[in-house]
Formats: sequence, structure tokens, C-alpha cells
Amino acid sequence: MPLTSPIMPYDPTWPQQYAAEEERLKPVFSSALIGMHHVGSTAVPELAAKAEIDVLAVVRSDSGLEDWSRLLATLGYRRGGDLSTGHHFFKRDVDGTRTHKLHVCLDGHPQIARMLKFRDHLRRHPGDRLRYQNLKLGLERENGSGIQQYLVAKDPFIQDILAKLA
Repeated sequence: MPLTSPIMPYDPTWPQQYAAEEERLKPVFSSALIGMHHVGSTAVPELAAKAEIDVLAVVRSDSGLEDWSRLLATLGYRRGGDLSTGHHFFKRDVDGTRTHKLHVCLDGHPQIARMLKFRDHLRRHPGDRLRYQNLKLGLERENGSGIQQYLVAKDPFIQDILAKLA
């Protein structure tokens, strides 16, 4: 079963795509927004990835979640399930293809540091970046049941890197 998108070689336009999306998204969160970050594999130069721009929005409070959901819907986003308490997920498809994933995390949520540390590590360590890319490409080839299988299978690699950084 295919992933939400195929893994493709790094596209140098991904940072610009992120920057354009950040500008579209910032007004949604208004004064609750602390900051936005480009995360995920598209944020790592030279790393093959699904062409889905991951955006991390760090907020002071999620009391505006219902309003945000309505505003995000006007920008083409739909609500996914909460990934954990204080970590809300939205996704955007264009013409049936996933293009963006939005993680909205409360300030201090452990997922914030996890995403940023892993991204920054891969940016600085080409050997680990290549190992991660090869793992992802192999998992894509072997995948039989879709995105959840893929995510679960690559998690031990991510956990191992993060444990070394702790």
C-alpha cells in the first residue's frame, strides 16, 4: 500500500514552499503564536522525502482551537486526530495529494524539542542523514499496509538518535 506521497529526491524549493505557507498560517493563530518552524524531512537539505511540507506552530494556549480549525479549513486544511494532549494535527491536500502537515503544539510540549533536535541533527550529520534516507527508501519499498506501518518502522531510528542527544 502506498504512503501518503512517494519519497522523492530533495527539492531545493521546499524551504520557499514552507516560507510561503508560514505567511499564510501566521494570521490564523494571532497572539497565541509563539513561533513557527519548518520540520520534518523537507526541512533537511539533501534528504529525500515525501513532498509534504511539515509546519510546527508553537502556541501559548490552545483555547482557540475551534476558531483555528474553521480558519484553517478556509486555507484547505482539515483536522486530523490529536497526536497527544497538547499536540493537534491538521493536513492539507491539493488535487488529492497531501502537500502540508501542520503540528500545533502547546509551548513546552516535548514533541517540539523532539522535532527540532532531530531535524537539526540530520542537518549537521550527513552520515545519519544518509542512513535515515536509506531506511526510509527501504521502508517505502517494503511497505504493505500504508503510512502507519512506515511511521512505526522508522521510529526506532529516530528514538536512537534522540537518545544519543539527551
